[in-house]
Amino acid sequence: MRLKGKTALITGGNSGIGLATARLFVAEGARVAITGRNRETLDAVVKELGTNVLAVQADATDPAALERAVAQTVERFGSLDIVFANAGIVGPTFVGKTSQEAFESILKTNVTGVFFTVQAAAEHLKAGASVILTSSVHSELGVPGYAAYAASKGALKAMVAVLASELAPRGIRVNAISPGATRTPIWDALAPNPEAYAKLEKGLSLTIPMGRLGEPEEIAKAVLFLASDDAAYVHGQDLFVDGGVNGAPGGTPLLRGPQ
Repeated sequence: MRLKGKTALITGGNSGIGLATARLFVAEGARVAITGRNRETLDAVVKELGTNVLAVQADATDPAALERAVAQTVERFGSLDIVFANAGIVGPTFVGKTSQEAFESILKTNVTGVFFTVQAAAEHLKAGASVILTSSVHSELGVPGYAAYAASKGALKAMVAVLASELAPRGIRVNAISPGATRTPIWDALAPNPEAYAKLEKGLSLTIPMGRLGEPEEIAKAVLFLASDDAAYVHGQDLFVDGGVNGAPGGTPLLRGPQ
C-alpha cells in the first residue's frame, strides 16, 4: 500500500476527480478527509468508504471553514501528510456578457480558496508531505469564453512555483495536476441529458489525440503518484493528464486527416 499510515485532505472530495482520488487513497491505505458543500453527497462517501474517511461540510471560499476542516482532520487522524486542493468551479465568461460577480466568483473558489486551503494545512505538514493543486489544460488552450477559468488555472501553475520555493526548506513537495476533458459532473450544465452528453463527448473526443475523454480514476492515479513517496524527487511540476492535448496537439482526430 503506497499511502499506508498517511492522512490526506481532499477538497471537493465528494464528486468527480476528488471522489475518485478519495477511493484510491483509501484503497492504498490512507486515512482521508474530504470537504464539499453538499452534506448528502459527503455522507454517501463516508457510507461507501467507511471509517477511514471523515467528511467535513466546508465551502472552499471560506477560510474559516477550511481551517475548521483541517483542525477536524488532525483531531480525528492525528496528522496530515497530503493536501489535494482540488475544489473548483467552471463557468463561461465571454467578453461583453460577463458580470464582475460571475468573473470574481470563479477566481474566489479556484485561486483564493486553494491558497487558503494550503495555508490552513501548512502548519501541520512535516518533511515528506505532499501538496497537489488541480490546474487544467485550460491554462494553455485559449478556449473562447473561459477567460476566468483559464486565468484561475494559470494562476495555480504560478502559485505552485511560489509555494514549492517557499515550502522546500521544510521538505514539503508542491506540484500541480492538469487534467484534460474528464468524465465528471462538471459537464452537467452543458449536457443535461444523455443525448446532449453523447454529442458533447463526440465533439470533445475529436480534439483529444487519444480520441476519448479521460476517466476520473485515471486522473486519480496520477494524483496518487504525486502524493506518494514514488514522487519523492518531483517538486514544482505541472503534470498534464490530458490524453495528449497539451503535448501532442497535432495528433487530434480533427487534424490527422485520412488514414
